[in-house]
Amino acid sequence: MIPEGITGKELDRVARNELKTLAKENADRVAQHLVMAGMLIDEDPALAHRHAQAAARRAGRIALTRETLAITAYAIGDFALALRELRTHRRISGSNEQLPLMVDCERGLGRPEKALELARSVDRRTLSVGTRVELAIAMSGARLDLGQLAEALVELEIPQLDASTAYSWSPALFDAYAVVLAELGRDEEAAEWGRRADIAAEALAEALATEGDETIEIVELEGDALPVADATVRAEDDRPTERDDAR
Repeated sequence: MIPEGITGKELDRVARNELKTLAKENADRVAQHLVMAGMLIDEDPALAHRHAQAAARRAGRIALTRETLAITAYAIGDFALALRELRTHRRISGSNEQLPLMVDCERGLGRPEKALELARSVDRRTLSVGTRVELAIAMSGARLDLGQLAEALVELEIPQLDASTAYSWSPALFDAYAVVLAELGRDEEAAEWGRRADIAAEALAEALATEGDETIEIVELEGDALPVADATVRAEDDRPTERDDAR
């Protein structure tokens, strides 16, 4: 069921454009299901998945519907379905931007070696910076699955591991680094990076609430950090680039 008030127009313009190949009535219904899937995925992933299934049944050749079905399948722990749908999405769209989720699906299926092989199958320079960060986190997780603690740390030591600047991906990256440091018994460093993850998350939340910006510079005083400190917006073009060594 679609609640009253959900029209499908809540989808962003890019998503709506993907549905233009469908008949209008069908496109509107698919859009409604996609909106519902997005609204419910955190609070009721099973119901979100049912909406995604409904959208995919109506528009199986649309990349967005297959991507949504994959994400909801991942949310309910059906990693085999999620991986299959992500492969279909990649084939339809030609995009590798969901590669980190594919790697995590291989991990969920108990295949960390295959996860690493999949991660290395794509030139990271062709991915957006945010996706590269997510991929580094996923690869580090696969290394942890294999008990390769030192290698797990190396996977995260990328240019974006910069405590002075917070991007939307920074809290997750800092936190992942803290987890691996803790696994290595480097507890003081782990605590410090955990603190940095918290600072980045708080600063980003305040910046988004006040100005809608997703990138800020974190300024710290001597000794104590300013939780939502003197934050200045960095231009999109100032995002760091990365030249990954082949691993």
